Amino acid sequence: MGFPVPDLAVAAPEIFLLAAACTVLLVDLFLSDDSRWVSYVLTLLSLAGCAVLVGTGGTATAYTFSDMFVRDPMADVLKVFVCIAVAGILVYCRAYIGARGIYRGELFVLALFATLGMMVMISASHLLLLYLGLELLSLSLYSMVALQRDSRVAVEAAMKYFVLGALASGLLLYGMSMIYGATGTMQLDQIASAIATAENPKVWVLGLGVAFIVAGVGFKLGAVPFHMWVPDVYDGAPTAVTILIGSAPKLAAFALIMRLLVSGLEALVTDWQQMLVVLSVLSLAIGNITAIAQTSIKRMLAYSTISHMGFLLLGVLAADLNGYGSAMFYVVAYVLMSLAAFGMILLLSRQGFEADMLDDFKGLNQRSPWYAFMMLITMFSMAGLPPTIGFYAKLSVLQAVFAAGYAWLAVVAVLLSLVGAFYYLRVVKLMYFDAAQDTAPIRPQADMRLLLSANGLSMLVLGILPQPLMALCIASIQYSF
Repeated sequence: MGFPVPDLAVAAPEIFLLAAACTVLLVDLFLSDDSRWVSYVLTLLSLAGCAVLVGTGGTATAYTFSDMFVRDPMADVLKVFVCIAVAGILVYCRAYIGARGIYRGELFVLALFATLGMMVMISASHLLLLYLGLELLSLSLYSMVALQRDSRVAVEAAMKYFVLGALASGLLLYGMSMIYGATGTMQLDQIASAIATAENPKVWVLGLGVAFIVAGVGFKLGAVPFHMWVPDVYDGAPTAVTILIGSAPKLAAFALIMRLLVSGLEALVTDWQQMLVVLSVLSLAIGNITAIAQTSIKRMLAYSTISHMGFLLLGVLAADLNGYGSAMFYVVAYVLMSLAAFGMILLLSRQGFEADMLDDFKGLNQRSPWYAFMMLITMFSMAGLPPTIGFYAKLSVLQAVFAAGYAWLAVVAVLLSLVGAFYYLRVVKLMYFDAAQDTAPIRPQADMRLLLSANGLSMLVLGILPQPLMALCIASIQYSF
C-alpha cells in the first residue's frame, strides 16, 4: 500500500520557519540574560530567511499535503508582508521589552509561532488546516498578552482574550461543521463546486453555516458587534504585544476571509454580502464615534481598528476583482499605519512610564519636530487625508463599493470617516498647539529611529505613488482565484 509523498518544496518557508523557531527555543536555553541578543538576531534572521524563501519560490500556483495547502501569488505577497511586519515589530519593541523584563526567548519563539500560524492560515485550502493555522496564531497571542505575569491588567486582558477567542473559534468551527454536513467535503474548491452543482442544496444548513462563519470571522477581526475584546486587550497587553495583535494578523485575517468566503462560499455571495454590510456599517459607526470619547491612545487606536476593519469589509463585500484588490491594498496600508502609530507609543515610553495617554503627546513638536511629523503623517493617513496611503486606500475601497451598486453605503462610509477624522486631528492638535507636559529627551536607538522614519515616509510615498502596490494586490488575487 503506497502513500502519496507530499511536495515539501511548496511548504518550504513554513518548514523553515518551524525549524527556526525550534532552533531559537533550544539556543535560548543556553543563553544568559546578557546574551539574549543572540535570540533576537536569530529571530530576525529566521524571518528574513523565510521571506527570501517565499519570494524566490516561483509564481505558479501549487498544492501539496493532499491539496490541503496551496501556494499562490496572493499567499506569497501576504506572507512577505507578514514577515516584514513581524520583523519591524521586533525592532520597534526591543528597547521596550528590555526595560520591562520580557526581553526573553519566550517572546521571540511565540512571535515565530504566531508568524507560522498566520502563514498556514494564508495558504490553507482546507477547513481543517485553516482552523489549525488560526489556533496556532491565537494561542501564541494569548500567551504573549500574559507575558507580564505579575501585571494584573495583562493577565485579565489575556483571560478575556482567551475566553472570547475560544468563543469565536467555537462559532467558526460550528459554521464549518455545517458547511461540511451540507457539502460532504472540507476542501474549499470542492465545497464551492458542491454548492454550485447541487440539484437540491441544503439551503438552511448552508445559510446557518455561513452565518456562524461570518460571526467567527467578525470576532477575529474585531468587527461590531463582536468587538468587545478589542479595547480591553489592546489596553491591557504590553504595548510590544499590542502592536503585534493590531497589525500583522490582519493580513492573515484578510486571507481567512478570501479563502472561506471567496474561494469556498462564492456561490452564497448574496448571503454573506448582506451580513458584511451590517458588520461594516456598525463597525464604522461604533468604532469612530466611541473613539472620540477615549483619553487613552491605545484604546483610541483599538476603536480606530474596529472602524478600519469596517472599511476592509466594504472592499470584500463589493465581491469583484477591484473590491478584493482594494481590500488587500487597504489591509496592507492599515498594517503600515498601525505599526507607525504603536511605534510612536513605544518610542515615547521608557522604564516606569507608558506613553499610553493622549496627553503624553502634548507638545511633541517642541521635543522633536521630526517624530511629531512622523505622527502627523500617521494620523493624516489613518484619517484618510491626502497625500497619504490611507487616502488612496479609502478612495479605492469607496470606488469599488460604488461600482458594485452600493452608492448609499459609500456615502455612509464617507460621513462616518469624517466623524473619525476628529480624533485623529485631535492628536495633531495636542502635538503642535499644546505645551509639553513631559520634557524628557527622546533618544531612540538607531535601528528604531531609522525604521520609524522609513515607516512614516513610506506612507507618504505610497500615497503619492500607490499604483505599483495596487497593481500587485490586484494581480496577486487575479492569478490566485
